[in-house]
Amino acid sequence: MHDQTAMRTEGIAEQLRLHSQVKADVDEGYRGLANEFPDQVSAPPKKPKEDAPLGEQDTWREMRRRQSSARICVEHANAEHKQWRPLQRFLGRREHYPATHRAIASLVSDRAAQRVTRRKPSTELVPVSMTAC
Repeated sequence: MHDQTAMRTEGIAEQLRLHSQVKADVDEGYRGLANEFPDQVSAPPKKPKEDAPLGEQDTWREMRRRQSSARICVEHANAEHKQWRPLQRFLGRREHYPATHRAIASLVSDRAAQRVTRRKPSTELVPVSMTAC
């Protein structure tokens, strides 16, 4: 199923209408959703035409790189679920898929929690604005 179709059939578009404070960064498959909710949904910038000025192409390349850098952790998390054989080719009954996906998601989460990270956790205190709460 196409990403855009899944968004509409699962009621995500309706949730965006109901909760205007929610923001999302999406990939190219959600261009229509980004057009429909420009203040909430951010899609990659459209590619300039081939005859566009060099500066415009450079700007596009930089904007795309920045969004890709922000989304890469999400893409890796999604890809990790798909590496599990039961989700690669789910042949079971449709009503059993959510439970299967949740079980694999918990296994992925447990495995990720046990991974050694290269980054050292920060102990720096970060001030929190009371207006944000």
